[in-house]
Amino acid sequence: MRVSEFDYALPGELIAQRPAGARSASRLLHLESASGRLEDLSFADLPGLVDARDAVVLNDTRVVKARLAGRKSSGGRIELFVERVTGAREALALIRSSHAPRADAVLIVGDGARVTVLGRQGELYRVRFSEDVAALLERCGAVPLPPYITHVPDAADAERYQTVYAAHPGAVAAPTAGLHFDRELLTHIAARGARIARLTLHVGAGTFQPVRVENVEAHHMHKERYEVPAETLAAIAGKRVLAVGTTTLRALESAALSGARAGETDLFVTPGFRFRVVDRLLTNFHLPRSSLLMLVAAFAGLDNIRRAYAHAIERRYRFFSYGDAMLIERAP
Repeated sequence: MRVSEFDYALPGELIAQRPAGARSASRLLHLESASGRLEDLSFADLPGLVDARDAVVLNDTRVVKARLAGRKSSGGRIELFVERVTGAREALALIRSSHAPRADAVLIVGDGARVTVLGRQGELYRVRFSEDVAALLERCGAVPLPPYITHVPDAADAERYQTVYAAHPGAVAAPTAGLHFDRELLTHIAARGARIARLTLHVGAGTFQPVRVENVEAHHMHKERYEVPAETLAAIAGKRVLAVGTTTLRALESAALSGARAGETDLFVTPGFRFRVVDRLLTNFHLPRSSLLMLVAAFAGLDNIRRAYAHAIERRYRFFSYGDAMLIERAP
């Protein structure tokens, strides 16, 4: 397939710059893949769509404040984006500067912490910090909002670009389908008899990377760490599995494919993929030509997704990380 098959025109004003006033106040587009039927709902209607047949699986990764402003020792300004912490004082990072830093270059970030560039690893740099990375990010880092959100991150983003059930630090982007849940809505879902289970996939910076090739098969995903607890596998056994977000789906399907409950995944889901675990997918609206749009097209069918996105644009749904949601029923 060609990447151009996953393109669409989106009016800029439909890119959500702020979240809805309340977490569960977003809209919900319900798509039944078998019939192609679309239904306009509120996200608060979701508990009425689940029952004792369902297991609702959440990704409980926690977003870290991954952006650090700084300068080179020569004085030039830089931004360091920590993609993955690899040790107490080491990480893989993207570095934005006027000139690519050389190996052994020293950068000054935050309130004076020193960062030594060790070398390259693909598009990323291996770097060593003069102090504990996690503590420095918490003290001096900024919320890593995606590039299509144009305002400077503030205190409201520190709360709303994080799920209410976030537990394990390590993501540099939010599992955005989960941003719609508040604790009351989760209580209502449990009261309906649905099982609520959790796993962890630490979302990497690759989630923002455009697909730069024209042939879909030539694209390679960044690896992301995941863990599916044994109790989650027990909870979903014999249930209709509703994955909250594409990251949850990729973790569950990766575990099924590899037989490993934990590890790294670069699973790239495109039309023709055989789903082994997930029956229902809750997800936001995704960027044109993105790997996430390819995933939902694989799940629902490309024609269904084209119609659903055209419908969402016509009805003025809000798109991307702070936008509205879709619930997709996979065709049997």
